[in-house]
Order: sequence, then structure tokens, then C-alpha cells
Amino acid sequence: SYRPLLEKCNAIFLQSIKGLDADNISIILGVYQSLHFNNCDFRLAVKWRLTELINTQTDPTGFVRLFAVLGPLSGTVVRKRLESAALLMVEEFSPSQTLAIIETMAEMECRNPQLIQQVASTLSKHLDMYKPLDAAKTTQALLTLHCQKPELYAELRQMLIRYLHVSVVPYEISMLTRVLSQLPSPRTDHLIPARIDDVLPQCNLSDLNAFAIAITKWVRNGSSYQPSTAAVHVKLLQKLNMCGLERLQKANDLDLLLEELKYVGGEWFEEVLAEETMASFERLKGQITWSNVAELALFLTKTNCLHIGLLDQIASVTLQHINKIHFSATYAILLPFNVFNYDPPQAEDLFESCVQRSRPHFTLSDNSMTASQICVPVADTFDPHLLVLFGYSLALASYFPEDLIKTIFSVNFLAKLDSQLDTLSDVLNMRIRLRLMELNRAVCLECPEFQTTWFHDRYCQQLLNKGNVSIGPVQQQIHEILGQLLGGSNYVKAAVFTPYYYFTDFECVLDKHRKPIPYVAQNTVFLSKNGSGPWRPDKEFHEEKYPPLGGERVVIEFLNAKAFCKNSHHIKGEAAMKKRHLEILGYRVIQIPHFEWNSMELSTKDAWIEYLKQKIFAE
Repeated sequence: SYRPLLEKCNAIFLQSIKGLDADNISIILGVYQSLHFNNCDFRLAVKWRLTELINTQTDPTGFVRLFAVLGPLSGTVVRKRLESAALLMVEEFSPSQTLAIIETMAEMECRNPQLIQQVASTLSKHLDMYKPLDAAKTTQALLTLHCQKPELYAELRQMLIRYLHVSVVPYEISMLTRVLSQLPSPRTDHLIPARIDDVLPQCNLSDLNAFAIAITKWVRNGSSYQPSTAAVHVKLLQKLNMCGLERLQKANDLDLLLEELKYVGGEWFEEVLAEETMASFERLKGQITWSNVAELALFLTKTNCLHIGLLDQIASVTLQHINKIHFSATYAILLPFNVFNYDPPQAEDLFESCVQRSRPHFTLSDNSMTASQICVPVADTFDPHLLVLFGYSLALASYFPEDLIKTIFSVNFLAKLDSQLDTLSDVLNMRIRLRLMELNRAVCLECPEFQTTWFHDRYCQQLLNKGNVSIGPVQQQIHEILGQLLGGSNYVKAAVFTPYYYFTDFECVLDKHRKPIPYVAQNTVFLSKNGSGPWRPDKEFHEEKYPPLGGERVVIEFLNAKAFCKNSHHIKGEAAMKKRHLEILGYRVIQIPHFEWNSMELSTKDAWIEYLKQKIFAE
């Protein structure tokens, strides 16, 4: 593996950060991206260094390089400075510079309408200079930015079609097709299906996936008014399915297969390829090695399918070669076991081996960067956001290494995490903050001996205020039946938030004889006539409503398909952890799986009442 060499190079770059200019940094980050290498310390150092250089980049070439690197890493204040500077020199940008600017704006999720319009106007002057992939990238960026220029889109559409007619490269054709499918149009060009048909036998799975997404979109949107064209699209999809299945059946190299599948996903994969993909993995599982075990584990997690044979092989290979595996890969390896709530035969050894391999890298590097000083980390450590994800993943399995937890909830770590979050995309930023809250909650509930402070009240209140909890028809049905079963609507609470901000569908209280106890101040649930309106959730914790001596508080949860593995009725780690935590809080938890509630056995109201009666009142 080249990872140790990359880390040594990264340490040298950090030592030399003050001597690097925007050109050097751009080249380094380009190489890092091509090698799928990321390092928090270097990103923070780059952010600091390039912020210093903003006022020195007065020519378009230097400014574009700085904008492309610093823009996605910056906070609001620096982004506004960059956008203002870009506005002043936008007309000086060359075609390639304009493309780099608009791609970066899309990555930054720029919402500056003046800059978007100005850059789009400049782009329209350069269109004839762009090659096929440049034209596709330009169109994709404009769509991401929600640019409102119909005449520009019309021109780009014609340009993409012209390139599509002459291109012979499968990847190029698939990208042009995918972008074309996102453009509004009353009909598709009649030559496009023929071009796709010509290259299908040469396409890898990633290209086939792109074609499937585009064609399915055209079929569903009814973009062609001619039935004959729709029939061509359906026939093309059938051929595409055959090509995908044949490619999987002929696959004989696991590494090459994983590379092809890296960016494959979505409805076409799930409906057409998923089963054959797993059969191919099973056939090739003898090729699972220490070098590809993490990538395979990540892909299995993405499929949401539990495959015990493959997971057992992953566990076996990991235990045999743990010392060869990079410490940061242990998160990916353990992820499917935790997400799918599955323990392999040597589960305890697997978890302990992975944590032991990672333990020397839990320690936070002493890297406090200021405007005047950059310190180099003394050892390779987890990036802060990855350590939070690792901790949360282990928490799903109720595994809490004390040194890991103490590191994550130390003041220094949280400060560094906060700095790193500013350099991440908004989506990843929100995901990490949510996982930190969930880990904080898990530690407080399952490991009180660690004396970790619960500090997410304000965060949870903000989520609560933003949220709009909606009731589905099944929950409405269950709510009505519970009212009848328990003696009235004042015997059951709907849309309840428990201490530590768990949202539950329903709650009731039983005395020691299992008799329902009414709520004095029942919260009201407002429903629209069709039952699809918002819940008005009980946002206060009714901690004063403790059950009487010998009684119990009961939570009733409806579990939809997301709570289970896609290919079985096996409950996933998140739902299992929630049940565990609610029981720690003193609730008896009743989970209603969707496949039981919607089964043929429970097809009448009397059957549903009897089902709930058995669940709630059975000893």
C-alpha cells in the first residue's frame, strides 16, 4: 500500500506549508484527490495559508487556482471575499478558468445570483471552445447552481447532442447522456438510443448505470410523445439489463469488479443487478484480501443487504491480516457488522483486534494552528470526523472503548472537530454533527461511569424546531386502534419525545395490573382530513408522569422497511440501539414490524386489535 508513503509526504508538506503557494497546493490536492487521500491537518493548514494569500492573487490564473482550492474549504466570510473578487475579474477568465470557477461554485453550493449570472454569461461566449466532457461538466454545474438561463440551456443541449452523435468513447457517451437527461426537453433526439445501443457491449458497470438512470428518466417523464420512441427506450433498457448481468457473470477479478461498482447504485442496481452482484462476490470471495477487504465492506454496507457468508469471510481475512491493514480502514471493515446488527463467529476477537489496531491513532495530534504558527502532528491519527463516525459505529454494537470515548469528548478534540467541520460540505457537516449527538446520547445512557456530559440540548431543540413530523396512514390507523383498545384517546400519547430526544410513535402507561392509566393533560394531535397532515408532537418531556409503583411506561414503535436489511427481516443496528436505550430510560418497548402489520394474517380490524392486545398486555 502507498498510504504510509503518502503520510510521510504529507508530514513534509505540513512542515513546509508557509513556503507553498497556490500553484503548489493546487497540484498537491489534485494528486491527493486522484489517490483518494484526505488529511484534516493538511486541509486546515491549506485553509490558513491560502486565506493569507487572497490579497496577493490579482491575476486571473493565480486567483482561479486559489478560488478552486480555498472556496470549498472556507466559511461564510471568506467565501464572500472570494465571490466579490471573482465578480471583479469574471470577464477576464479564459474558457478553462471559467469552467474551473463554475465547477467550484457548484461544489461550494454558491447562492450568489449576481455571480452565477455573470459567470453564465461569460460561459456562453466560450461554448465553442469546450470539448465534450467540458460541455457536460458546464451543464451539470449550471443545473446544480439552479441557473435561470433557458436560452443557454437550449444552446448547451444542442451542443451535447452534436457531441453525442460523433463520440465513440463509452464513458464520454454515458456522461453526455446522463447530463442530457437532466435538461428540460419535450422530446429526446431520435439518434440518441442508437448511439447508446452501439456502445453498450463496450461499457463497464458504471457507464451502464449512467445510461439506465437517463433512459429510465426519459421513460417516466414521458419526454417523447411518440409511442414508437418509448418502445425503443424500453427495448434499450432490456438490452442494457442483459449487458449488466452478463458483465457480472463473466467477472473473474474481485478488485476490478469493486472498481467498476464504486459509483454504481440506485434503483437500477437494486432491481436488476443486486442479486447477481452478490452471487459474483460469493463466487470470488476467495479473492478477498487485506488490501480490498475495507472497500468490499463499504460496498456491502451501501447495498443494505445482509450476506452472512461474505461478512464471515471479511471477519476471517481481517483477523488473519490485521497488522497489514491501515488503521483508518478498521472503521469501514466494522461498519457492515454494526449497521446490520450482525455478530460473526469471532465477533469479540474481531472488534478487539480492530480497536487494538486503531488505538495508537486515537490520540489527538498536538496541532494547534494559529495565524502565526503551524505545528506538525507527532503521529498519524484519525481525522476528527472519521473518529466520530468510528465511535458511533461501535456504539451501534454497544461497544465503547474508554480511551476512544475520552478522546472524542475532550475539549481539544471537539475544538479541532469544529475547525474541520468548516472545511467539509454542508451535507457531511450536518451528518457528523448528528452522529456526534447520537454518540453523546449513547455514551450517557450506556456508560454513565465515564461521566460524559450531555451537551446537545440546544442542538436537539434546534432540530426539533426545524422538523415537521408527518403522520403516515399506518400510524394514523394504529393510533385509532390503540385508542379503542386502551379505552379512549386520552390513554395514549402520539408523537412523543423522550428524555435525550428520542422520537417515538406512541406511549401509554399501565399500572401494576396491566391496566391503562389515562393522561390528565393529553396533548392534541391535529390531522388533516386525509390523515396526511403534520403531527403536533409533544415537545416536552413528561417526566412527572412516572408510572405508579409496579406499573410501566410503554412505547409502541412502527418499524418501516428502513429498520430492516433489504433482503431479510433482520433488524438493523440503529433500531436495535434505540430499543436498548429506551429500555435503559425505563420504557417497555413494543416494536411493530411493517411485514407483520401488513401481512395477510392481519388483514382485518379485529386481527389488528388482537395483535396489539397481545403485544401490550401479554405477560
